Amino acid sequence: MKLLVVGAGEMGRWVGEVALAALDADLAFADADPAVAEDAAGEVGGRAVALDADERFDAVCVAVPMSAAESAIESHAERAERALVDVTGRMAEPVAAMRAAAPDRERASLHPLFAAANAPGNVAAVRDEPGPVTDRLLDALRARGNRVVETTPDEHDEAMETVQARTHAAALAVSLAADDVPEGLTTPVFEDLRAVAAQVTGNDPDVYAEIQAAFGGSDRVAEAAERIADANRDEFRALYREAGQRLDELPDGRGDDS
Repeated sequence: MKLLVVGAGEMGRWVGEVALAALDADLAFADADPAVAEDAAGEVGGRAVALDADERFDAVCVAVPMSAAESAIESHAERAERALVDVTGRMAEPVAAMRAAAPDRERASLHPLFAAANAPGNVAAVRDEPGPVTDRLLDALRARGNRVVETTPDEHDEAMETVQARTHAAALAVSLAADDVPEGLTTPVFEDLRAVAAQVTGNDPDVYAEIQAAFGGSDRVAEAAERIADANRDEFRALYREAGQRLDELPDGRGDDS
């Protein structure tokens, strides 16, 4: 398979690694910064190509920030002879853009629900126009130990409001609200929350800013915190029970491979 990855950042490199390891792909990277594409090719393998080159590929995978997804899809769809894929993290708008730009080709939207350093894990997948090329790519993901979770664009984007935007906002809020704590005066709950907050704050802030802009939902976290802060004892008990019930209703994230 001849594969072009547009966007040579973390997720683009991850896709390239999967393609090389499981598909033995003829891999190329293109990026708005040519030096980044060159670095990705040196790190992962393959080669760097100009962003505006005319070379065509069996498949093109768009791995740019969410805010640039639609324009990148429109710009590079013609370079895909058989399949167009995105791994941008949002699905409704990219899927619509791929339908418009590549109506006669295979199309899939993928969202690895982890940082590349934490792979393998769950990969959300919308098989908008399936075929042999995208099927091979999904098989490659599974071969690398990932669980492919098929979904729809709306279902995915709605879920990300809770799974990403609200969760990240809550983790950041805990850090911003915390005071210094003497050594030894912590609890297991505090340590667990601190570990989650450290995982969030130890990455690229632009990635998290993109998530907040794309999905929103932080206002719900603020509203919930305000309800807790204003509650009397009886109201707090009710909120406590409600939180437990809501938590019981959430899926545990495990299940059969799809």
